[in-house]
Amino acid sequence: MSQKRDIDYSLYLVTGRELLPKGIDYYDSLEESLKGGVTAVQVREKTVDTGETQEICSKYNVPIIINDRIDVALAIKADGVHLGQTDMPIEIAKKLLPPSMVLGLSVSSPAEATLASKAGVDYVGIGPIWWTTSKKLTKDVIGPRGISSILDALSQSIKTIGIGGIKYRNLIRTLHGAVTASGRTLDGIAVISEIVSSSEPRKAAENLRSLHRAFTDQPHPTQPFTPWTIPTELPTRADIVHQVAKLIVETRALTPLVHQITNYVAMTQSANITLAMGASPIMATAPTEMEDLSKVCGGLLINFGTIGDFEGMLLAGEFANLNKKPVVFDPVAVGATAHRRSTANQLLNAWQATVIKGNASEIGALAGLTEVKSRGVDSIGDGFTDPATVVKELSLKERCIVVMTGKDDWISNGESVIKLSNGHHLLPGITASGCIVGSAIATYCGTVNILARRGLAESSASDGRLVLGDMLLGAVAGVLAITIASEIAGERPDVRLGHLTPEPIIRRAKITQIA
Repeated sequence: MSQKRDIDYSLYLVTGRELLPKGIDYYDSLEESLKGGVTAVQVREKTVDTGETQEICSKYNVPIIINDRIDVALAIKADGVHLGQTDMPIEIAKKLLPPSMVLGLSVSSPAEATLASKAGVDYVGIGPIWWTTSKKLTKDVIGPRGISSILDALSQSIKTIGIGGIKYRNLIRTLHGAVTASGRTLDGIAVISEIVSSSEPRKAAENLRSLHRAFTDQPHPTQPFTPWTIPTELPTRADIVHQVAKLIVETRALTPLVHQITNYVAMTQSANITLAMGASPIMATAPTEMEDLSKVCGGLLINFGTIGDFEGMLLAGEFANLNKKPVVFDPVAVGATAHRRSTANQLLNAWQATVIKGNASEIGALAGLTEVKSRGVDSIGDGFTDPATVVKELSLKERCIVVMTGKDDWISNGESVIKLSNGHHLLPGITASGCIVGSAIATYCGTVNILARRGLAESSASDGRLVLGDMLLGAVAGVLAITIASEIAGERPDVRLGHLTPEPIIRRAKITQIA
């Protein structure tokens, strides 16, 4: 009995002759893509010479899979067949295919994944992840954050491929988002237009393959804090305050540019706070500026309190990810309206947040919890009974640092939790006091990012990380700077944040290491 071929699904090309640039031959493009690192090919067209396609694939020892047409697959003795949900039933296909052929299936929900596992398919294509022009979509886009629940529903023996609108620009976002709490990741990506539509298919394939390999080659590719420094042991209070104090001084020396898309209620206060910390604010919202600003800023804050400038927010986060800059997201009043929840979901799918900062009701809304209610921008009640678990689990889910502000502030990177107990009772009574914490976090995360880049070559295309530096430290520093300054201001009205020195941080920081 022939054995099924052991297929590498890392870079799975789906052909699309109609997408070829003018003057580019289908077979030439295919061969160039194979030279660039394509590891498997699915033939989707009905009009190409499948035999010649197979001959080219065989030349590079790359398996060929036929879309939908079992008769064609059997005729050329292909390596497998891929079916959609509305194609031939899996049970019939398995009876028609020899044991040597793999069988793939498209899935877009946990329910479909469960059925695929029961049917015993060899691999699944999960999607559509992004909007795509290469195929008319009949199902909703699931986004990178929708992949993990599907992965959880699949048998461990089934290989997985992300499909739908995947491009070089969104590949790292896709891979970082498509990870389960248990650490399962995608086995590969399926690409159509990014390669087929390119006038340089070999280079396009090389770039995608290199970026995918860089992600999988990281020491801890499945951890939620992959882009950041992973400590070998938990830091002590003395370690934390020492690093925070040092960061305050370094920020004033470096004067990082902090790009802030924030609500107009908080704009002036946020700019002034940023200046007081020694950084330089730029409050730009025009979509056409986002690519250039992402190259020069230290960090990015996106605060959608007044829910405007959506296109600018979308592009700013995407370009920040591409340029490995920290993205701090403040989802103001996200639980108050369906529009805010929908907008937050779109933004978090479009780019990977580095830090999510919110009050208890906002964090609860993102986590899908109802224990803490909201009234506009405010939380109602005493907060969560187990805040450490809330921030830790949301950090794992969103694969970022989570900061939950309140009487006590809770911060997690998905592995450890830090509790900060500073602040003044008058602070919540100041307009935009929560928003300025986001500005402070973005400022110090920007400094951390700049320091991490020192001594390194410019971030290369093959670097699978999303941001450089220990962002947990930046988040802690931002919260402590504002809360401790408020304590000092409450005691001595002549002292302002701009006069804050490292000594009060060292003396006053109230930190409890939870785990």
